[in-house]
This record gives sequence, structure tokens and C-alpha cells, in this order.
Amino acid sequence: MEPVTNVPLYETERIDDLLTHEMKIIQSHEVFCFSMDAVLLARFASVPKRGKVLDMCTGNGAIPLIMTTRTPEASFDGIEIQERLFSMASRNVTLNGLNERITMHHGDVKDAVSLFGHGNFDLITCNPPYMPATSGEKNISEHFAIARHEIMLSLEDVIRVGSQLLKNGGKLALVHRSTRLIDIVSLMRQYGIEPKRMRLVYPRREAEPNMVLIEGIRGGKPELRIQPPLIVYENGEQYCEELQEIYYGRRDSLE
Repeated sequence: MEPVTNVPLYETERIDDLLTHEMKIIQSHEVFCFSMDAVLLARFASVPKRGKVLDMCTGNGAIPLIMTTRTPEASFDGIEIQERLFSMASRNVTLNGLNERITMHHGDVKDAVSLFGHGNFDLITCNPPYMPATSGEKNISEHFAIARHEIMLSLEDVIRVGSQLLKNGGKLALVHRSTRLIDIVSLMRQYGIEPKRMRLVYPRREAEPNMVLIEGIRGGKPELRIQPPLIVYENGEQYCEELQEIYYGRRDSLE
């Protein structure tokens, strides 16, 4: 399907480039802009050549949009609870001519099993809310509060529902704060997902990690591969060579 150029925009929305794959994305500073977290997860996850992929908490749909560039045959679903973000995600699919490959759903991740059924996905990705409901900024909009804080969805909800939606042998890939690593590993094992691959993300070489990329397999055997660290910035504010290759199109994966 060809991209659609007359997709409607609403107040404060704009159309930006999505990396360098000749894709576009509708964003709004008042509601949601995709971040480096989303890009890293979309590049880190083991996207199957074929099969079904679900992005939970999809926001404006950046993660499934990017993942389509890594495989010509897999199909993608996204689920988003916030109506305005769901609208942006749906219009982003149309904007890029991807309606035959990506389907967006307006709903609660906690109800996803009723929507999709048990064991139907080969890969699930999620960039979930990072912060406990009681912490962080108090004077932010409802849109940002729900996206950043575990108000409507907890880490345990993400992993529990993900386990139910995955096929046996399917994969769950997350990006989260590195301080939650033990929680992530414990919950994955509690719900039958074995952590298999992990990469820590450091803002600078001398700093502590602030993000973790982790992928587990439903019903997998114990064996965790820890990949080399990813250092985001080198020489001040310049992206490291690996990130420049990701952002400027010379490579399509962090695997």
C-alpha cells in the first residue's frame, strides 16, 4: 500500500522523519514523541522473518513502524490505552502505507488476552511505564503521567500478560531502567519466560548504566548472554559510532 499524504493532523501535531528509512511519524510535544528507548528496543528485539509481533504500550506506534524495516513478511499489532495516542498510531500506519502489515488496537494491555487469545505471538515488545505511580513529577499532563508512571499498568502486568500471549518458544523483549533489572528477571522466571539476552546502556563511558534491553523466551532453558555495553555518547554530545549507524541507516539491528 502506498503512503497517504493527506492524513489529518490535529492541534500541536507535526510530521517528523522517523530515522532515515524514508518513513514519517506524527508527533506532538503535548502528548508523545518517540525516544531513544523505542529506537533501541526496535533494533534489539529478535524480529522474526515471518510470524506475528505485538507491541504493547505502543504510544504513537514508533516501535512497530521501525520493526517493519527489518523484515518484509512479519505482521504487527500494537495496543495502546490512550485514545489520542491510539489515533496518532493509527494515522502513522496510514501515513506510511503500512495498513496491510500493522493493525493498531485501542485497549488495555491487561485485557489483551481477551482480544488476541492465548499463545498467538512469536514476539512481544514493550517500552512500559518506568516509574512507580507514587514517584516523580507531579505537575505533568495525564498523557505523560500514564506513559511514565505505573498508574494503569505495572511491570508485573506486562510480563504476566506477555507470557499468556506468547507461543511456547516466543520471545518477550523489553527496555526499562537498569535499576529494575532484578525485578524484570524475577518476574520473567515467575511467569515462565527465561531471560536469554541482555544489553546494558550507558549514557557515557564513565557513568553507570541507566537502561537495560532484555529478551526472554517463553519456556526457554536457562542461559543468559550478556552483550557488550552500549555507550550512547562519546566526545561530549556525539552519538557513538554504533548509534550513528542505527540512526543513519547503515545497520538495522543491535542483535
